[in-house]
Amino acid sequence: MRSIRSEMRARIEKFNESKGEVVADVSIHLVRSMEQRKQPWMEERVERERLRFVRYGKGWLLDTVKPLGIERSADAYPFDEDEVHDPWDGEKKTAVPSMPYINPQALYGFKSKVYSGGSANDRYSNYGDISGEGGYGLNGYGGGYGAGYGAGYGQGITRRGIPYFREETVAYAERWWNEPNPGYEKFEVNCTNYVSQCLFAGGAPMNYTGRRPSGWWYKGYSGNNENWSFSWAVANSLQHYLGNPRALGLRAHAVSGPEALKLGDVICYDWDGNGRVGHNVIVTAITPEGMPLVNANTVSSRHRYWDYKDSYAWTEKTRYHFYHIADEF
Repeated sequence: MRSIRSEMRARIEKFNESKGEVVADVSIHLVRSMEQRKQPWMEERVERERLRFVRYGKGWLLDTVKPLGIERSADAYPFDEDEVHDPWDGEKKTAVPSMPYINPQALYGFKSKVYSGGSANDRYSNYGDISGEGGYGLNGYGGGYGAGYGAGYGQGITRRGIPYFREETVAYAERWWNEPNPGYEKFEVNCTNYVSQCLFAGGAPMNYTGRRPSGWWYKGYSGNNENWSFSWAVANSLQHYLGNPRALGLRAHAVSGPEALKLGDVICYDWDGNGRVGHNVIVTAITPEGMPLVNANTVSSRHRYWDYKDSYAWTEKTRYHFYHIADEF
């Protein structure tokens, strides 16, 4: 793998000038053209930094550089027992396919050479409206399920056989890697919220429990109440959820290395090797030698090499968790 060309564009977001110093927050858009076995691709990243300049004679001297939005989360929350002893195990419920919380007509207006497949637009053409009328005729479900967006949204886990549409997970990840989907809250540390949205867009059904320490679900704010599970938005919690077996719903199994991953799979990063995950990403492309390229938030990244050794958060103790998402829910 080699770098063919690199470009950098910087934008001043805000600055504050006082006697003898200037502090500026800047966003830096990095674009690198990469190549492996004569197969090119483009990596993009948007990093934010705080720069401090001090007066030095008649000019200015760059004194400090502080990264903003480091890919590291210290959040950790307790889990309910049912995260380990899944109540779905052994129950025969039916899974209603999960419709991404987005405007399908506005989603796929982008160009991508990363993957092939034309189902991304077609799949949504037969959805019913949000009221639940009609819908989903393309895959034979009939009757619609839009009403699930209301009080019961995310709960209809009643039958297995819902496919995971990996190409649609990638399409969503490509569309929203560098801007937030207005249908969801955006967090300061947004990596896991973004990965959860991608999984949901690919068809992973929510397990709505109404309890934040259990399930995998999102409903947004209700007044000042945060109505989403920890597993939806907290890095360590999503890794815990993926790492525990369950019979239905969003399921994954750990694989030994990155070469075993496919599009739409997940990598979790334990930066300090202490068992606490601080970052999650979604696989959006595969190199000619079989290594994953990933998209992420917090530091917005597209087609970034999986090992993250160029991250401020990476250490010699960093450990990786590789999860292959089930092909069927």
